[in-house]
Amino acid sequence: MATNELIAAIAQTPLGPIEYAVAGEGIAVLVIHGSPGGIDAAELMGRFLPKAQFKAILVSRPGYLGTVLGDRYTIDQQADLLAALLDELGIAKTAVYTWSGGGPAGYRLAVRHPAKIMSIVAFAAVSQAYHDTNLTSASRLMFTTSAGRWLMRVLAAHQPKQYIAGALSSEGDLSKEQLAEQVAAVFADDTKRRFVLDLGPTAEQGKERRDGYDNDLAQFGSIDSLELERITAPTLIVQGTVDSDLPPEQSYFAAATIPGAELLKLEEGTHLALYTNADADAAQQRVIEFLSAHAS
Repeated sequence: MATNELIAAIAQTPLGPIEYAVAGEGIAVLVIHGSPGGIDAAELMGRFLPKAQFKAILVSRPGYLGTVLGDRYTIDQQADLLAALLDELGIAKTAVYTWSGGGPAGYRLAVRHPAKIMSIVAFAAVSQAYHDTNLTSASRLMFTTSAGRWLMRVLAAHQPKQYIAGALSSEGDLSKEQLAEQVAAVFADDTKRRFVLDLGPTAEQGKERRDGYDNDLAQFGSIDSLELERITAPTLIVQGTVDSDLPPEQSYFAAATIPGAELLKLEEGTHLALYTNADADAAQQRVIEFLSAHAS
């Protein structure tokens, strides 16, 4: 499949197939998407990384798009699959950039394969047991039915400002005034507006993402410990303070548990804060600086 000029391939690893693509040159960064998602979401996540400076390794986790779920159910199996992909690509060490539901696999990759990991950036990443309580019945109809997904695409194409308002409202506990201010700012910014509009289709829960999403929720609900205290890689935790998708406490827990972790809070930030907040550009620059500083 193609993703914004990227041609994805299937790597045949000893642990089974995985869909991937590589964008850019330089410091290797494994980009791990959330729930739902896929390689298209990973491509969106990594767009702010300068292609002359970073080599983004984009993947679809098991059950998403071109990576079959098979028997790779557990978080540790997914982490080991990512390590196997690195071996297949001849990448000895990489940074990890993970968002939301990609957090558990990214964290466990660092625990189980520490020699492969240079650094971690975790944005609003699941770090403890998590149960999805964000989707209302109406929202489920919009994301899980073909009619609902068609309607969302029509809304994005013809009423983008209303679409952005819905996205920000569903991803953050914002006051009416805060929501209006953020919607206006995102709509007026070409990069931010494009990110929100492009993100929508990657969050749909059609058959090509359903296995992965259902498995994620089952696995996240049964998390006992990800053993974050065993992570030795330098870690930057980024979290919006009014995120209504992932409780901010999950990131605060990770920052307090991972030795030496740095916490970057984005005030009035939703689950999309690293891309849509007023200070998103500065936050992205901090991520770039962090990844560059810990490349080895």
